[in-house]
Amino acid sequence: MYQLHIAHKNYSSWSLRPWILLTALQIPFQEHVHLFGDDNWDAFRTFSPSGKVPCLVTDDIPVWDSLAITEFVAEQHPGVWATDPIARAWSRSAASEMHSGFGTLREICSMNCSVRFQLHAITPSLQKDISRIDELWHEGFSRFGGPFLAGTDFTAVDAFFAPVAFRIHHYGLTLSAPSMAYVARLLALPGMQAWAQAALLEPREEQHEQYCLQYATVLSDARQTVASPI
Repeated sequence: MYQLHIAHKNYSSWSLRPWILLTALQIPFQEHVHLFGDDNWDAFRTFSPSGKVPCLVTDDIPVWDSLAITEFVAEQHPGVWATDPIARAWSRSAASEMHSGFGTLREICSMNCSVRFQLHAITPSLQKDISRIDELWHEGFSRFGGPFLAGTDFTAVDAFFAPVAFRIHHYGLTLSAPSMAYVARLLALPGMQAWAQAALLEPREEQHEQYCLQYATVLSDARQTVASPI
């Protein structure tokens, strides 16, 4: 069975991608949650050559980075990418763009699955990222018919944008109606709801919490007062 090493569900958008992909496709795996601290290098290096998460381990073979994990799993299981070659090529391009781009969205709207925020401002650079995501999603819907980005089924490209759905919801970002409906579809997935519920029970990582406050004000925090140990 796959062993998937991840970090805080509240904060680790990179961890969410392979986790929701495996979960949605019903591919069995065992998760191992490692909480962020001041310096994770030594601890994370015990299972991940890069010292980062996510990392998938199978038969003592580590596969690190969410994109590499996705491609590794796609070699073993059907349904990870769209079967149609045009949809599959588009999906890989869109997922790669998400993987390497949208830096302003990542910086200003750092993922926190338990808190609703009010941004201090929508900067031109942030609006550019939001508009490009809206454009990209519209292209997927129009070319492949929806309700997911590459057609009727949830695939890897949807997994790569799953953290964006949390960001849009929790920071009150506004996209076009079809894109907002897609966000709602992603957030309604059983796996996404399970991830969000587990995040409520995690201990806070104060450095990350303070980082979010550089750009936004807290409107509400759904976490329980006393977190359960992991």
